[in-house]
Amino acid sequence: MEKININGLSLAYDRRGKGTPLVLIHGFPLDHTTWNETAVLLEDTFDLIMPDLRGFGQSTTISEAYAIDDMATDIAGLLDHLGIEKAGIVGHSMGGYVALAFARLHPTHVRGLGLVSSQVLADSPERKQGRYDMAAKVGGNGVGVVADAMAPKLSADARVQEFVRDLIMRQSPAGVMGALKAMAEREDSTSLLALLKFAIVILHGNADELIPVDRSREMKAAIVHAEFVELKGIGHMPMMEDTKRTAETLRLLK
Repeated sequence: MEKININGLSLAYDRRGKGTPLVLIHGFPLDHTTWNETAVLLEDTFDLIMPDLRGFGQSTTISEAYAIDDMATDIAGLLDHLGIEKAGIVGHSMGGYVALAFARLHPTHVRGLGLVSSQVLADSPERKQGRYDMAAKVGGNGVGVVADAMAPKLSADARVQEFVRDLIMRQSPAGVMGALKAMAEREDSTSLLALLKFAIVILHGNADELIPVDRSREMKAAIVHAEFVELKGIGHMPMMEDTKRTAETLRLLK
């Protein structure tokens, strides 16, 4: 992986393929490797940029509190470093929050937006408190508490479940805690939807246990020109559970 120093941290990224620039942003509490299987099917069409968000994978983080907007600013800095003026921005779950923030902060740099197993709504007060409670548990007991809570819900597929559990256990407590707090404080992006004029694809499995598919149905209703693909029997990890359909959908951003 390549690394750049930006915003007080070291940001790692994998780059492969050729064609239209496409950024694939991973979800919580994972890293860029969740995209590897789908990337194989896309690298003949896209110049793929797959970062590890701050605090995850091989990227470092900072000790101060940060926001989803800061994660989006990291991505903008990466694209500037690579000399890429416009790119498709695709985000999975928390990565979708980052992609939406990027679209709000840097709209002229977006040629298309992909939202995979994500949503525009902010956390309810109960959900927000739950994230802070989980961050405290991680601080006291390590990332295993997150792996125990999330791995079974990320996918019903045993292979995928084993992969994500191992991946979560490799993440740093600081990164996991920082991201939990950033997600808890993120703003509602509903009002942004009416302003999005570029190509948009929305992908969601109807067996998702973490973010209900209704959240994507609502986004589609608010964005008439968006392409919406609902995957039957697929959970929160479509890029691993149904790589072919995921790749086919993201090709619409070419």
